Amino acid sequence: MFRRDTFADLANQINPLRLHLNLLRASFVRPFLFAAIIGAVFTTTVFAKGEAALHYLKAGRPNAAELLAPPPLPDSAEQAADMAAVVSVSMASSSNDMALALSEKKFSVFNFTPAAGDFFKADKLPRSVAFFQRVQEDATSATDAAKEYWKRPRPYTLNPSLASGKLEKSFSYPSGHATESMVLALVLAEACPDRREAIMAIGCSLGWHRVWIGRHYPTDIYAGRVFAKAIIREMKANHNFLDDLAEARAEITAAAARTLPLTHAPVPVPATH
Repeated sequence: MFRRDTFADLANQINPLRLHLNLLRASFVRPFLFAAIIGAVFTTTVFAKGEAALHYLKAGRPNAAELLAPPPLPDSAEQAADMAAVVSVSMASSSNDMALALSEKKFSVFNFTPAAGDFFKADKLPRSVAFFQRVQEDATSATDAAKEYWKRPRPYTLNPSLASGKLEKSFSYPSGHATESMVLALVLAEACPDRREAIMAIGCSLGWHRVWIGRHYPTDIYAGRVFAKAIIREMKANHNFLDDLAEARAEITAAAARTLPLTHAPVPVPATH
């Protein structure tokens, strides 16, 4: 039989072991717990604003908090350099540049018609209209959630001299125009691979023009382009997206074939400044 002091000795040996196991478990769990908390906060942000139902993306995916570096900190040297770039670009922009950028507040895939070809018009492409609208809605939802997470003030909020036209109330990082236009460009380029260069140029321009009118910092634009590629990766994991893309590509190819001489006209590549 065990004596009482034998049980006490066993307890003294077991307790440190139990403490060690608890510490070891915590060291493994803590990083995953932190990642889960970040993901939960970001996903909660997606639903908090009552976003429209997603078509090709899963809620909270892609997660901008995991993918993107934070924007420059307030009052930092990086923030000052970012603001100086906005001021410089805005001051160098002509009145025509400003008018063009303001006119692009609302845009769609048909802003890419000069690159895709004259055949690329809404009344000729009903399936593609619906498809690209769904794609853009998903990109908007993902970007809005990212903006709410980072909550970076727009340049004209901190420098009122940059304000012009009707001002947005949303946040700055990442740029919605840069994200959405690049998502549309990447998808459209798959349907019109021979026009890829011109399509991508317009996608870049739609984002960069927002710097002309003080809506965004350059870092907002670059982050949007990175985020767009992540959105495309997520969409391509959805078989409904792939099926709808195939239908849109077939419709676009057929429409282009009906106007073959026009589709082979030289395509001007717009300057991205």
